[in-house]
Amino acid sequence: MTLRILKTLNLTLVIGFPVAWFAPLLRTGLLPELQLPGWLGGSKFFEADTITVISGLQALWEADVFLAIAVTFFALVAPMMKCLGMALIHFDLLSPVTQPVIKYMGKLAMADIFILSLYIVIMKGMGIGKVEAAWGLYLFTACIVLGLIVSFFEGRKPADVV
Repeated sequence: MTLRILKTLNLTLVIGFPVAWFAPLLRTGLLPELQLPGWLGGSKFFEADTITVISGLQALWEADVFLAIAVTFFALVAPMMKCLGMALIHFDLLSPVTQPVIKYMGKLAMADIFILSLYIVIMKGMGIGKVEAAWGLYLFTACIVLGLIVSFFEGRKPADVV
């Protein structure tokens, strides 16, 4: 892959990830409303028919703030910092010396783990009620796969990138 293609793919991620966070991931039906007991915070789950990454995080913020901070950082902040950092390096606005830090941010980014766990939840939920994937799930998956492809080719020496 040429550097120009890597730049374009990375900039696509800078736009694609935020769109995917707000896009409908799942449409649920026939799931009973789940309300935690008061001693667990009394939060409600499965209120909405459409679930997004952001709505899932909002529910998590109501239930457990410390876990929500961790998930927000690893699922939203770290992937975006990695994409923006790589874009800055691609356009010579940031020194390539910072690339190891940006690669470390990519390792902290758990978007791929998040999507894997989401698939597991979908599969387990099939027996409980009707769960269908929405277009945002495919967009989010595409962003994760594209991010992995960019990371793979970014780690190669310039002579290896063809």
